[in-house]
Amino acid sequence: MSRAVEVTNRLMLRARDAMDRAYAQPLDIPALARIAHVSEAHFTRTFRATFGETPHRYLQRRRVERAMFLLRETDHSITDICFEVGFGSPGTFSRTFSAITGRSPRAYRKETAGLPVPTCFTMAWTRPSD
Repeated sequence: MSRAVEVTNRLMLRARDAMDRAYAQPLDIPALARIAHVSEAHFTRTFRATFGETPHRYLQRRRVERAMFLLRETDHSITDICFEVGFGSPGTFSRTFSAITGRSPRAYRKETAGLPVPTCFTMAWTRPSD
């Protein structure tokens, strides 16, 4: 790997890490480009080339992943979860969630309600100690 590619990858990782940390905050391309120390157009092109998706789609996916966790593990309303993960409206949240997961937030919550803990976790907690 050339030095230039390595530097570019580090800059894109810096921006992606910022997105992972602040997924619920309003993040725009100018702010992310500043984090990566590149122009806005260069940032968008390079991010997509590096990670296979646009920065906007990556951020949406991270927000949906967090929402999936909250839908499974909490009893917060879907609207509260929508705003908690950084979406501006329930309609956009529902549409994006459905596009990424293939089902609505309500259907996802219903399907995952009461799923048992994976057996590997159960076995670890019920093993007799030595």
